[in-house]
Amino acid sequence: MLLTKNSAAPLEIKAVGDAGEIEGYGSIFGNVDSYGEVVMPGAFTASLKAAARANRTVKMLWQHYPDQPIGVWHSLEEDSKGLYVKGRLLVDASAQARETHALLKDGALEGLSIGYRLEKYQEDPDRQGVIQLMKLDLREVSVVTFAANEKARVEAVKHVLAAGGVPTVREFEELLREAGFSKSLATAIATRAAPCLRGDPDGEASAAVKFLKRLHAGLGISG
Repeated sequence: MLLTKNSAAPLEIKAVGDAGEIEGYGSIFGNVDSYGEVVMPGAFTASLKAAARANRTVKMLWQHYPDQPIGVWHSLEEDSKGLYVKGRLLVDASAQARETHALLKDGALEGLSIGYRLEKYQEDPDRQGVIQLMKLDLREVSVVTFAANEKARVEAVKHVLAAGGVPTVREFEELLREAGFSKSLATAIATRAAPCLRGDPDGEASAAVKFLKRLHAGLGISG
């Protein structure tokens, strides 16, 4: 399962070209995020080399949805600030890419976010509760919105799960979407779990809590 992380820095709007070219930082080094995690310099080095050797591309997606590619990344490299990416939205081939391009140029979108598998981490020796992400297997870089309210609600759901509580059906579906499930699959899973999530007598709420906590652990969600 892929994990995701916003760059916490805006896309460089000045670099959005008329033909769909975009560039910006997919990840920023040294920034402690809301999960208490910090991406360290060199975290992407091995992954980028492995992708080049295997002739494997790092995908450009819309909002981390695996079924919605919107372009191609031509260049990904680390500098002193973070992971800098350059690519092009395929505006001639994808309606979503054209919409994304228009939203970027008008300033309605300004974020990049990475999808990765965590391979190596360690506790920060100087900051209690902070985890240093040392090695990441980068799989995709998405164009995203900074939806603060949505993120706050999803974050709240994660804490509910960590404490053994039960979210609403809608909250559970949104959590699944953030974790990388497609809209259709997230809806199907949330619908199946609805009796438990709503607290119906026949829903066996205690079993639902156990299932959700297992899902919480399996997705690598920080509480």
